[in-house]
This record gives sequence, structure tokens and C-alpha cells, in this order.
Amino acid sequence: SSSKQLPLATAPILGQPPGFRIGHGLDVHPFVVGRKLILGGVEIPFEQGLYGHSDADVLLHAICDGLLGAAGLGDIGRHFPDSDPVYAGISSRVLLENVARLLEINCYHISNVDATVMAEQPRLVPYMPVMEQNIAACLDCSVEKINIKATTTEQLGFIGRGEGIAAQAVVLIYK
Repeated sequence: SSSKQLPLATAPILGQPPGFRIGHGLDVHPFVVGRKLILGGVEIPFEQGLYGHSDADVLLHAICDGLLGAAGLGDIGRHFPDSDPVYAGISSRVLLENVARLLEINCYHISNVDATVMAEQPRLVPYMPVMEQNIAACLDCSVEKINIKATTTEQLGFIGRGEGIAAQAVVLIYK
């Protein structure tokens, strides 16, 4: 036979599985005139902001959803519903800090957060280091665990037409 069977690992390394869990978050908000643009907890000079019940920070919302999903704790809407006036205009940094507390209560730690903001405008690269610092501070972890990227959609779709911004996040947590 030309196929050779290789030995398969039958037990986790060092006895116990590490308890790693992966989560994915996605958020989208349309642009609106008359609001500040907040991304990653940073106010970015731009002629439009994002429409939403809170400050509409799509980046932090995607990270919240990724973390909640990884921990099996639902999503941002379950914990901070847009039907509740308590959250009207609230800083998404406060929401992310509360998600971090939920993770801590459930004995989860953050291994890493990798997120991408999709926007034709404005240019986000100059703000990314501060975004990463804000996120690390909210999550009470080192900034080396946070990675933020930005991309355009090459003028395709609602993002390419300048109608809004989307963000997605992939996170890894462990017990």
C-alpha cells in the first residue's frame, strides 16, 4: 500500500486540554450626519459619524460579540439591548469593560484579539495604535494581545459607496 499510517495523538499534551475557545464578532453601522465618529474608542475627525443607540463604535461592538460568543455568553444585544434607554449614547468602551468583567467572572482570559475595520474613508492607520491601547485598557490585558487592521472594499458595496463602516473580530480566550 502506498499510504502510510501515521500515529495519531490520542491524549492532550500534558494531560488536560487548554480550554481554548474561539469567537467571531461582526458589526455594521451606517453613516449619519451630526454625530462624532468613534472607532476603537477614538474620536476620529470626519464629516459623519455612525448611527446607533450607543456611540455606534463598530470595532468595539465586533470585539464584544467575539468575546461573548467565545465564552458562550450570547451577544452584545442580549447584554446591552438597544431598547434600553440606559445604553443610549453610552461609550462602547464601557460596554467592552463590562464584557471583560463577564469573562473574568466566568474565569476566561484573553489570548488575543484580531480585528479588521472595513471603510473606504476615513484613513484609519494613524489612529490604530491608540485604538489598540484603548482596547487593551478596557480588557485589562497587554497591548501585544490586540491587533487592529483596516481595509477598503475597493469601492464595492455599501462600504465602498461610503454609506457606512463594518468591523469583524476574531478572538481566542482560555480558562
